[in-house]
Amino acid sequence: MNWKPGDRREDVSSMIRVDQAGEYGATRIYAGQLAVMGDRHDMARAISGMANQEERHRAFFDALIAQRGVRPTALQPVWSVAGFALGAATAVIGPAAAMACTVAVETEIDLHYQEQLAALGNGDPLLSEAVAEFRAEELEHRDSALAAGAETAPAYPLLAGAIRLACRAAIAVSKRI
Repeated sequence: MNWKPGDRREDVSSMIRVDQAGEYGATRIYAGQLAVMGDRHDMARAISGMANQEERHRAFFDALIAQRGVRPTALQPVWSVAGFALGAATAVIGPAAAMACTVAVETEIDLHYQEQLAALGNGDPLLSEAVAEFRAEELEHRDSALAAGAETAPAYPLLAGAIRLACRAAIAVSKRI
């Protein structure tokens, strides 16, 4: 790790903590969606592919937490239940709502990762490279969900707005707790 004067380790620890929590939450959202949809819907294959990428992202942050001695969020049990419930609830509404959930979450993650990349600069190449790679994959998820009809979900603007607000709150809380 190349630390420059002025870099703050607690800020990077907070980034790692919140990123691990977010990727864990994403795996739980997809688990909830797949629990409802099973493999009987065309979207199940796409959701499984996204879930596999999220699991890879989570594993990276799990390893980084261990390597750098970062305290994980104490809210992981909450994010487990909340993520699964959000995934299941949107899947119950229908495939378009499940995709609307993906669009909303990935839109917020894109903004979050952009902020992190700007803050990191060249101070932590390992983390910067991973965040940039994962951000690109999250944008693929968002674009795939849009192509799959996310915007046709019932009350799409309200649903997506509520999920985005919840994501922003989860990010803010996971940075600290």
